[in-house]
Amino acid sequence: MALPVHIIFWVAFGLLIPGMSLGGEYSERPEREKVIANAVEQGVDREWAAALLDQAERKQSILDAISRPAEKTKPWYDYRKIFLTDKRAQEGVVFLQQHAETLAEVSDKTGVPASVITAIIGVETFYGRITGSYRVVDALATLAFDYPKRSPFFTRELENFLVLAYESGKDPLTLKGSYAGAMGYGQFMPSSYRAYAVDHDGDGLVDIWTNADDAIASVANYFLRHGWQPGAEVIVPANYDGVSSELFEGGLKPTMTVGELAEQGFAPRSSTDVSLMATPLRLEGEEGYEYWLCLDNFYVITRYNHSAMYALSVWQLSQEIESLAAGD
Repeated sequence: MALPVHIIFWVAFGLLIPGMSLGGEYSERPEREKVIANAVEQGVDREWAAALLDQAERKQSILDAISRPAEKTKPWYDYRKIFLTDKRAQEGVVFLQQHAETLAEVSDKTGVPASVITAIIGVETFYGRITGSYRVVDALATLAFDYPKRSPFFTRELENFLVLAYESGKDPLTLKGSYAGAMGYGQFMPSSYRAYAVDHDGDGLVDIWTNADDAIASVANYFLRHGWQPGAEVIVPANYDGVSSELFEGGLKPTMTVGELAEQGFAPRSSTDVSLMATPLRLEGEEGYEYWLCLDNFYVITRYNHSAMYALSVWQLSQEIESLAAGD
């Protein structure tokens, strides 16, 4: 009979030898005990959790990277160039064709367009090719214990990682991800993995790292669970004849109707249902400001990454992939 993976993990690190202790960079941190206690409450073995955290290493490169996200230093006309490239669109068509059957099945089931699922994976990891080289436990421990600005968030993610690693039977020290601890094709954080990841092929494993079918279904499930409306519009170009900037300071969630915004000088360029909820968006383009009416499905994209520029990049990439795939 095969040994459970968590027992194999203990054996690999000598943790079944009486009296043996592995001290790590975070072994004396008081916050560590709270993380372990919370994981134990969710069924994780205490010694297993402690042993794993003893292997966590502080990475200064992670702390450096998280302090300089691209969106905070680039205007839209530069930001979009990161993701909206000919190569990314062309490789999106290849991914669309290679996984056509799964994408069709998932799209039919969830209502999330295959091109949108593909664009998310294209933006996040260049279709699974760049998924991150940091051990997830190192990334999350570094940010939980040494990045006070967002320590509560990353502490919760570290706890979720302990639980998912223990429950899934995966070797936690082999799981790699981004500097923020995001994992797999779609760069799910541990909490998102536990809440939304799907075993699409029915093999009993939820594998978003190497199984494109599971990753595709997981991305679509994330969108569905966040309120994606099949067939509904996403974003509409607009004109603005006002001068106030306050209109653009209300956040990402739609709180006004298209009609109400039109009364304030922010109107769609094409015929649009005036009862739809929308958020006005102004971005700095190469030839001046661009104006957009962001509808509910656009807001769903921002639930994946809380950024209007990210969401617009995903949407425009999805449209380019569709166009290329159709031969337009």
